[in-house]
Amino acid sequence: MFLEIYKLGKRIYDLSNWREMHRFVVFMARVLLNFSAIGKLYNWFKDDEQRFSILEKNPFLIEQATRAFFYAGSRLEERVSLICNHIELLQSRFQSEWGKRLAAYDSCYKIWKSKEEDINWYAQLTMEPGQRKEGLLSVMMLLDGNPLYQIIFWLDKDKNGDASMWIGAMQGPNMEDARDIIKDITKRSYRYRTKNLILYMTMAVARALKVKHIYAVSNEGYYAMNHARRDRKLKTDFGEFWEEAGGHKTEDARFYEVPLIEPRKTMEEVPTRKRAVYRKRFAFQDDVDDQIGTNMKKILRG
Repeated sequence: MFLEIYKLGKRIYDLSNWREMHRFVVFMARVLLNFSAIGKLYNWFKDDEQRFSILEKNPFLIEQATRAFFYAGSRLEERVSLICNHIELLQSRFQSEWGKRLAAYDSCYKIWKSKEEDINWYAQLTMEPGQRKEGLLSVMMLLDGNPLYQIIFWLDKDKNGDASMWIGAMQGPNMEDARDIIKDITKRSYRYRTKNLILYMTMAVARALKVKHIYAVSNEGYYAMNHARRDRKLKTDFGEFWEEAGGHKTEDARFYEVPLIEPRKTMEEVPTRKRAVYRKRFAFQDDVDDQIGTNMKKILRG
């Protein structure tokens, strides 16, 4: 078994690069120090033909268990359980082929597309190895193939055993003209902030997956500190954002619970001068719900 994990490690790291070689050595040291738990995880994959085919395509799943990924203070046994539960929930929710493809990080599936003909603006379910520190799957919004916003998540059971979605990170655009692009996208979504829109899409995915809860990392729970500037002030205050979206703190300070459905104002609550914009926004949101619900049904089990 050790030799098999060694071969997986050689596929994860580019051994022609000395930095990658160092990471490979550290990875193998961690495997040796935690061989009982990592060996059980490897055998868990090997005991199921579909799961093992996922691991063969995505060896990062073993690496993720050995490193303090996903959320602050995660323990090895928690990460092993998280990975197993995520894969099992994908297998139970998705049609066999799509569960395998999404878990293996080798596919994307379009869940929404703007109806405006002058823009190539869409959203998809996907995952990139470079995002593996914060999760196992993502809802990504793109413009002409370039990521605008994404929410990275995993599926796991909560303390009550309920199937839940756990948000590990929310990331915005990284491009020179990002401000102008986001300004244009906000206009097209009728003054609906782009980061609210990516959460709205993620909620729709969660409902399609029939999970019972959405949990999201707080500032204390975020794995990395790249949401903070050098002066330690936050670029994004996760707690403030989750609360704006209707969320509340949980007993674990590292997580908020976020509603499955975004609270929506009634027209009586909207100032008269803004009602025309809100009607268009609500119609836009309803289209997002309809498209995601319809497209998700095509790859989910009946």
